[in-house]
Amino acid sequence: MTVSLLDAVFRPLAPALELRAYRQGLLAANIANADTPNYKARDLDFARTLAAERNGGGGTLALRRTQPGQLPGLGTNPEAAFVGYRTGQAMGIDGNNVDLAQAEARFSANALAYEADLTFLIGRIKTLRLAIRGS
Repeated sequence: MTVSLLDAVFRPLAPALELRAYRQGLLAANIANADTPNYKARDLDFARTLAAERNGGGGTLALRRTQPGQLPGLGTNPEAAFVGYRTGQAMGIDGNNVDLAQAEARFSANALAYEADLTFLIGRIKTLRLAIRGS
């Protein structure tokens, strides 16, 4: 199978944008539930998840069974296999472990990275348009 120039340019960026958007939702949920009793902050390791997606091939993350009785993944939200609870944060009296300042910082950093990825993508599109138009 041959890879077109457009695929070579855009395909590597798609999983990064999808994962950043998915992570943004997780981080937003942490902020929204900062005062919810017994809520546990969730996140995913972006670099590890992106590497797994790229190694899994086919545009979806490969879900694996770790125990004989587990059901196979349905593939509706493959990133969910990499979501974990944040550890190392103090637990409040109400059982909530969201540190609002840290959650907001992670949210902002992820939003900035998403915007940087989009800026890179826009730059690629502009370069291709310039090559096509010749001016």
